[in-house]
Amino acid sequence: MDYKKYGSILKSVSKPARYTGGERGQIIKDKNDVKCRFAFCFPDTYEIGMSNLGVRILYGALNSEPHVWCERVYAPWVDMQERMREYNIPLWAHESGDPIREFDVVAFTLQYEMCYTNVLMMLELAGIPILAKDRGEADPIVIGGGPCAYNAEPMADFFDIFSIGEGEEALPELTRLYIRMKETGDYSREKFLYAAATELEGFYVPSLYRVEYGADGKISAFEPVDGRVPRRVKKRIVEDFDHSYFPTNPVMPYTEVVHDRIMLEVFRGCIRGCRFCQAGMTYRPVRDRSVETLCRQAEEMYKNTGYDEISLTSLAIDDYTCVDRLTDELIKWTNDNKISLSLPSLRADSFTRELMAKISGVRSSGLTFAPEAGTQRLRDAINKNVREEDIMNAVHIAFEAGKSQVKLYFMIGLPTETDEDVIGIAQLAERVIVEYYKTEGRNKKRPPQVTISTACFIPKPKTPFQWAPQITPDEFVRRQRLIADNIHDRRIKYNFHDSEVSFVEAVLARGDRRLSRVMLEMHARGACFDAWDEHFSYEKWREAFDTAGVDPDFYARRERTPDEILPWDVIDVGVTDKFLLREWEAAKRSEPSLNCREHCSGCGAYVYGGDTLCRKMREK
Repeated sequence: MDYKKYGSILKSVSKPARYTGGERGQIIKDKNDVKCRFAFCFPDTYEIGMSNLGVRILYGALNSEPHVWCERVYAPWVDMQERMREYNIPLWAHESGDPIREFDVVAFTLQYEMCYTNVLMMLELAGIPILAKDRGEADPIVIGGGPCAYNAEPMADFFDIFSIGEGEEALPELTRLYIRMKETGDYSREKFLYAAATELEGFYVPSLYRVEYGADGKISAFEPVDGRVPRRVKKRIVEDFDHSYFPTNPVMPYTEVVHDRIMLEVFRGCIRGCRFCQAGMTYRPVRDRSVETLCRQAEEMYKNTGYDEISLTSLAIDDYTCVDRLTDELIKWTNDNKISLSLPSLRADSFTRELMAKISGVRSSGLTFAPEAGTQRLRDAINKNVREEDIMNAVHIAFEAGKSQVKLYFMIGLPTETDEDVIGIAQLAERVIVEYYKTEGRNKKRPPQVTISTACFIPKPKTPFQWAPQITPDEFVRRQRLIADNIHDRRIKYNFHDSEVSFVEAVLARGDRRLSRVMLEMHARGACFDAWDEHFSYEKWREAFDTAGVDPDFYARRERTPDEILPWDVIDVGVTDKFLLREWEAAKRSEPSLNCREHCSGCGAYVYGGDTLCRKMREK
């Protein structure tokens, strides 16, 4: 943005610090030395995007390339969108203020299906053709990545390339290919896309695949255009995680963001195998960072940021084998500097007094656990591997340490769920209240509070539940009321997710390329920020489905058969369909599986190489 010309506009919009740039830690490069300009777009607000660890990692990794300049872009709020259209201001990059349509690559991280409408809005504001087929040689290459890329099909018509898996090594490789083809004079848009798909690993180019549909609406064929294009695109992983890039001097915002703290990524992957969890399947194999590496990174980040909280991030922090030694080493200097340790992903079955002691003096707030289901039968069906005695032991430890507030997360609408399972959520919360009063060392000055939150189950690709149907929005509401009607203690607070949002999310999660018509209809209706309650319109989505001639129930509510071609079959995440189907059948029998440290189930992730837990277990 030309601030001399348009700076006065900032006075007329909310939170102008979202748009100014110039933050401490931003990376500025000499354009004369740059051979590939890369715009990294987060399709949500600045304060959410600035809190995303993946964005920080990829921003730093790309800027480590000598001839690449990666700049940040965030979705402008609705008031700024109005000003941009009024004054014909194109979407710009934070570091340079240049319009992103002038860049070589424009990349979006797709963290959540409900951000899809923001992607189209940002492309329009940038002046970049929304449909990939309409882009010419002068237009940027548009890339998508992130968790939603594991089923890229609903957005396939809008992207030139999808980066599949972890990007901190893959994306720099892609920029090197771009620079090489430009320098040798061998570049054209078509040639580059073909080379990305055939010469590099982990890049899916939708235009290089033909999709056909049968009379029943199901996919009848999904074929590459020729023999060089891979039939399945293999995800990328960082094998040597202990020595992989990690940002210790991040960009520091001038305004408050969602997570103002140090985020220390302890390990990737998960040993548990919860059958509803996409991350637990797609982030495999498990790879740890050493205590020494983590301590060095934490100290460097503290010196560079001054943050007073360190969050140890992973899918389940207490599954890190060296968690006790890591916290012991950190406490040696964090306590003296009044830095708190946060362990946000605790499991009830591995929560100990030792861990509680290390975080008990940090915050006066309570702790959060995720039983996910209200009965043991259903917890076995979803393979949560947490028993009620584990939950009671965890809350007992918390109450004994003086905590009086506990949050419990659940899902409703899970496969095989009955009303008994639903009522069990309320009953479990009431037993936690009873446990509080049974605890001798409790804080008798404070009454207990148990907050239960229920999310609506969404069948996700690349999980054992990818074949399962979703219940209707009305049935979600009935089950939410069933929980509320069975809460008889005013010390229990109940929150729940919007069932209509969850229905649309399920449609997008399991959709195919025909949903591009719906996305275009939503864009024509001015849709954006659908992840925000005040902007989501179920009526608008229903109208878009009807106008596009798409039946949303076909995607969300239909149980898939094992022999059906799924839209995401083109992506290979390592975990095999055979393993997922075996787990799906076990779920129907309410039969749990052992975690990866107890027994290797042969999921397939070990073939991705490196010194990983999967490989060690497989070689036993």
